[in-house]
Amino acid sequence: MPDPILSVNGLQVAYGGIQAVKGIALEVFDGELVTLIGANGAGKTTTLKAITGTLAPSSGSIEYLGRSITGESPYRLVEQGLAMVPEGRGVFARMSILENLQMGAFTRGDRAGIKADIERMFESFPRLRERATQLAGTLSGGEQQMLAMARALMSRPKLLLLDEPSMGLSPLMVEKIFEVVREVAAQGVTILLVEQNAKLALEAADRGYVMESGLVIMSGAASEMLDDPRVRAAYLGEENAA
Repeated sequence: MPDPILSVNGLQVAYGGIQAVKGIALEVFDGELVTLIGANGAGKTTTLKAITGTLAPSSGSIEYLGRSITGESPYRLVEQGLAMVPEGRGVFARMSILENLQMGAFTRGDRAGIKADIERMFESFPRLRERATQLAGTLSGGEQQMLAMARALMSRPKLLLLDEPSMGLSPLMVEKIFEVVREVAAQGVTILLVEQNAKLALEAADRGYVMESGLVIMSGAASEMLDDPRVRAAYLGEENAA
């Protein structure tokens, strides 16, 4: 079996006096779409922040492409093909859509390639083309999410981390965002997806991990997890599916 593109072992993260992640392990292999599900406060976002270098782990190891990246700066990780779309989108509100996309390619020097990729983003996200000169801060939540994803893809990531892409969006826009997630995965981009809508996440994913109170309590094939009574009771009930 090939080595994983991402390997996390014994990861512990504490901040503000709280042990948010308590020694978890997870793997993501090249070409996979892996989802991390769990209730609010389970430690999912903290895990992504540790992987991307925005939070320092208190112990454990994080390996990407076969080498340790624990303590590596987020800038260096983007250069190495690890990009993240943060919770809350984080677009540059006072810049235009086009400028946001250009910022997504800040680690690259291939002007012709950048121009071609911007055109490709506009093909994938037609709404962004229509509003190319519009300030990002004036877009709807769904449009900002599309822009955040397109901006991350401009770095040509080998591994894309998505943190709650459906949060705060209308059901119609959630469907659209997941359509894009599946398209990106189909193009060969490896994805680690943190998502509260467990049903949609597991339907899109190859494998899944369930986090609870800072621990991974279950993992397996996404299709099997969809049918697991424990997952169905905890995360696919009427309240969570709404």
